[in-house]
Amino acid sequence: MKIYTDNSDIKTDKDKVVTVGTFDGVHQGHLNIIDLLISKTEEINGESILITFDPHPRTVVSGGFKNQLLTTLDEKIELMEKFGVDEVFVINFTKEFAQTTYEEFIKKIIVDKVNAKYVVIGHDHKFGKDRNGNETKLRELAEKMNFEVSAVEAKKVDGEVVSSTKIRKALTEGRIKEANIFLGWNYYFSGKVIKGAKRGRLLGFPTANIKLLDENKVIPKSGVYAVKCSLNNQIIFGVMNIGNRPTFNDIDYIIIEVHLIDFNKFIYDEILKIEFVERIRDEQKFESRESLIEQITKDKNKAEEILSKLINPG
Repeated sequence: MKIYTDNSDIKTDKDKVVTVGTFDGVHQGHLNIIDLLISKTEEINGESILITFDPHPRTVVSGGFKNQLLTTLDEKIELMEKFGVDEVFVINFTKEFAQTTYEEFIKKIIVDKVNAKYVVIGHDHKFGKDRNGNETKLRELAEKMNFEVSAVEAKKVDGEVVSSTKIRKALTEGRIKEANIFLGWNYYFSGKVIKGAKRGRLLGFPTANIKLLDENKVIPKSGVYAVKCSLNNQIIFGVMNIGNRPTFNDIDYIIIEVHLIDFNKFIYDEILKIEFVERIRDEQKFESRESLIEQITKDKNKAEEILSKLINPG
């Protein structure tokens, strides 16, 4: 897959089918847009190109706003390639760029730079300065500038419209299964394995402490989770705890740690990708070391039961 930036010369030897958006989450609604993008590309024997922005526009136009991301830029690109997009054009979203009107954006980017023959958008897509551009205005410009437009209807799951906002809410409330259904894939983040207090090892359940690669990623609600991990292309099942270790009363911030099942290697400074499969329980305080060990054993057994279904789904 080709990746372009603002300074790139985009090759236009084939007709381009274009879509535009932040695509945070690359969720089922986004996948409907991508499916049509690819379908139209095959129809005209062209190339599909997805235009996105970095950083997230809301962090630029809304002063002090800290957006919690479902997907980092690298993750978005990884998913776009997985789902069959030919090219991604990443626009550096600055305060200056935010002043671009929708007419300027279509003329300078969609037509002059990309040479689009077809544009695919979501049902509620807004673009340009103050989000003044919409489907109606895009179709008016399409007639003048000689390209076609298709809009994709909202994606619903069990009668509910899928959105990045709803997925963030589901994650922060611990509704992992619902978030994963809306996404169409298991939510994940990646982090570096760092040294911790080594209490897990003393309890008989060594854990890898995780420092997120991007602190802007959404962290699901505190609690215990069954997770699927990837380490240098090796799949390892695990049980993860997110919280502040209330049993030990020693921290006032969130810590992320995962016990890797049937794995006993030192992996400090390695990068671990962690997929959330299912939430097991809330974090809780235990009155004794023995009761904590008993519960961790139950958590591990429950995680193994859940994760075994990934191998034998029947």
